[in-house]
Amino acid sequence: MAMSWFRGRGRLLGAVVVAVLGAGGWWWHAASVVPEKSSAGDAPRTSTHGAAIRPSLTVTVTSPRKEDWLQSLSVDGNVVAWQEAVIGAELDQYRITEIDVQVGDTVKKGQVLARIADDTVASELAEAGASVTEQEAVAGEAKGNAERAQALRAQGFYSQQMQTQFTTAERTAQARLAAARARLQSAELRMQKTSVTAPDGGIISARAATVGSLTQPGQELFRLIRGGRIEWQAEVPAVNLTQIRPGAQAILSAPNGEQVQGKVRTVAPSVDPRTRNGIVFVDLPATKSLRAGIFVRGEIETGRGPALTLPQSAVVLREGHAYVFRLATESSGTSAAAQTHVEQIRVKTGRRSGERIEIVEGIEPAARIVTSGAGFLADGDVVMVVADAAGVAEKTVQ
Repeated sequence: MAMSWFRGRGRLLGAVVVAVLGAGGWWWHAASVVPEKSSAGDAPRTSTHGAAIRPSLTVTVTSPRKEDWLQSLSVDGNVVAWQEAVIGAELDQYRITEIDVQVGDTVKKGQVLARIADDTVASELAEAGASVTEQEAVAGEAKGNAERAQALRAQGFYSQQMQTQFTTAERTAQARLAAARARLQSAELRMQKTSVTAPDGGIISARAATVGSLTQPGQELFRLIRGGRIEWQAEVPAVNLTQIRPGAQAILSAPNGEQVQGKVRTVAPSVDPRTRNGIVFVDLPATKSLRAGIFVRGEIETGRGPALTLPQSAVVLREGHAYVFRLATESSGTSAAAQTHVEQIRVKTGRRSGERIEIVEGIEPAARIVTSGAGFLADGDVVMVVADAAGVAEKTVQ
C-alpha cells in the first residue's frame, strides 16, 4: 500500500513539471513575436512572423503656416523718471522746523512739503509794516504842505522858491513811502518762502531734509517725479535706429513677470561714441510693476514681416533645445488612420503670438509635424495618424 501511494505522488509531480515546461515554451514563443522599437532613424521592425509593429501613440499632424507677423527688436534699458524736479529752500541759514511728506508720497502742486522757522521773518514783516505806516503819514503831511504852499503862492504870500521846496518834500515823502511798501512786499514774500511747496504734482522720490538742520544755498531738500511719469530709455545699436519710428509699440518684461506696454516718444539724435548705441525714449503708463532706476528688457516693434509658424504644442523642449517631430515616411493604411514613423528635428524658434510660435529654421513649409502627443515621442517611434490638424481646421472654417 505504501508503494502505491508513492507511485501516485510521482505521477502528480510529473504532471506539474510538464505543465511548467509547456508554459515556458509558450512565453518564449510569444516573446519572439512581440513588437520591438527600432533604433533612432531605422525603419519600424517586424516580428519573426512578419507582423507590423504596434504604434506607440495616436497623433494628429499639421503643416507650418505662413503668417504676417509684427517684427520686433529685443533691447535693454533703464527705467527713469520722465522729468525730475529738485526742490530746495529759498531762504539761507534758516532752521527747518517741520517735514510734512516722505519718500513715495503723492503730492499736488503747491502742497507744503516742509516748514522753516519764521520768527525772524515775522519780525522783519512787522517792522516793514510799521515803516509803511510811518511813511504814509509823512507823505500825507508833505502833500498837505505842498497844496497850501501852492494856494499861498497864488495869493502872493509865498515865492516860487518856497513852493518848489514844499513840492520837492512831497515827492521825497512819496518815494520813501514806495520804498517802505517794497520792503513790506519783500518781507511778505520771505514769509511765504518759510513754507517749502511742490512746484508741480507728482511723487516724492528722494528726501534730504531733516528737522533742525539749517538751509543752505542750492541745497536739495526733496526730489519730485513730475506727474509720476516714468519712461524707458532703451539702448539700441546704431544700425537698428532707422528701423524705429515714434509711436511704435514697446513691450517690457517687468521683474514680477508682468508685460507692460509703452509707446516710443522719440529717438535720440546722437549716438554714444563709446557704446555705439542710441537712446530710444519710450513713454510708460503708471504701474506698480516698474519703478525708476530698474534695468529691464523689452521688445520694440520695427514693422511687419512673414513668419513660418506652428502651434506651440508641436514644439518640445529637451535639454535646453527645441524639437519637433516630423513624419519621416509616407503613411500606410486608410485615410482615416494611417501608420508611419517620426523623426525628431531640432529647430530654432522665434516670436510667439497667442498659441502659435515662429520657427526660424529647421523645417520646410511642406513638412507634416506632430501637434498632439509630441512630448511622449522619441526619434523613430511608430505612430498612428488619425487626422491632419490643418485639414480639420479648413473644414471647420468652411
